[in-house]
Amino acid sequence: MVSRMFRIETEVDKERSQFLRSRLRDANTAASPVLRSLRGTPGEREVPLQIWALDPSDDLAGGLVGHTWATWLHVTYLWVAEPHRGCGLGSHLLSRAEHLAHESRGCVSSRLETWDFQAPDFYKRQGYEVVCVIPDYPPGVTEYTLTKRLG
Repeated sequence: MVSRMFRIETEVDKERSQFLRSRLRDANTAASPVLRSLRGTPGEREVPLQIWALDPSDDLAGGLVGHTWATWLHVTYLWVAEPHRGCGLGSHLLSRAEHLAHESRGCVSSRLETWDFQAPDFYKRQGYEVVCVIPDYPPGVTEYTLTKRLG
């Protein structure tokens, strides 16, 4: 019945995507007093946070890419080059991001996702707790979402 009433398209359309995001944001803001209270405040914007580690020859040894939003640090990527793994660089990058997010941006919590073959135990050692487990995402792999209170 639905297909008779609407033409369904499956192509990438940046303009429609922006329109949909705007409409969803407006609907969410109208429905949530918490999101409504963020409107027009610095906490409303996602602010990038990036930290890089360069080795003595200026090659990239590791890095962290994320953003802060609404008193949360979201770690998107944390990577350390193979020769530098096991020396504490990953812990240092994560700790530095948490410190900057907490001290400079007022973040009270951090979140991230990782797969079972990546680093769930590493993050647990850094004080993160598993709050979500998604098996077979992608098939044969388990994804973990972890959070940590900062400060």
